Amino acid sequence: MSEALDRLVGIMDRLREPGGCPWDREQTLDSLTGYLLEEAHEVVDAVAAGDPEKLREELGDLLLQIVFMARIGKENGWFDFDGVCEGISEKMVRRHPHVFGDRSVSGAEEVTRNWEEIKEAEREGRAQGSALDGIPGSLPALLKAFRMTEKAAALGFDWERPRDVVDKLHEEVEELEAEVASEDPGAVARLRDELGDVLFVMANLARHLGVEPETALQRTNAKFMRRFRAMEEEARREGRSLRERDLAELDGMWERAKAAERDAGP
Repeated sequence: MSEALDRLVGIMDRLREPGGCPWDREQTLDSLTGYLLEEAHEVVDAVAAGDPEKLREELGDLLLQIVFMARIGKENGWFDFDGVCEGISEKMVRRHPHVFGDRSVSGAEEVTRNWEEIKEAEREGRAQGSALDGIPGSLPALLKAFRMTEKAAALGFDWERPRDVVDKLHEEVEELEAEVASEDPGAVARLRDELGDVLFVMANLARHLGVEPETALQRTNAKFMRRFRAMEEEARREGRSLRERDLAELDGMWERAKAAERDAGP
């Protein structure tokens, strides 16, 4: 593995050196952030697809972006790729005293609490030290809600059981229903706030159920896409577009698409 990593770092060095690739030499940290996000999403897609070969390829593409950014860090005299690896290695050892030290844990929940306690201790002495530090502002909103409440829960600020979260969800839905029923054309801001509250509680419920909400929603998105495309294919076979059909007929097409998926099996 060391030889493979050394080769990749050497390739990047050659691309960035004088006489290397003009495109690679022009890149900056800012210009690479979009590629980094894109490659991360492609890794997620490969995981969802259950395709090991695709996952291997996409992980390589993501690693390339990390090596690329580390090379720019080296050029600026900040750090190099070895420094990146050493930093994360030290952090992992420090935050896993139950593995690399003498602390005992009862399970994953206690590991999470210990992790947050260690992070809190690391923040002491800094100008600003919040338990929510480190959550990227660019995270998708649903995932960000999940991560924020995960960190708050590790410090004891949480519902005791999933049933309590469901009760809160019902409360928030009732508030949303009240705004919808008001039919006030000027209530857009209030509707947005109430809907946001519902989604935030849903992220909490997902956490209590042990379900990562962003992945769950992506799976449902993919399911909707499959079934809707099946409806479009049926419409093409019949020579009538979806626009030419009423809602009852469209519902029937949707149910047939669902049935076809069930018959096809996993």
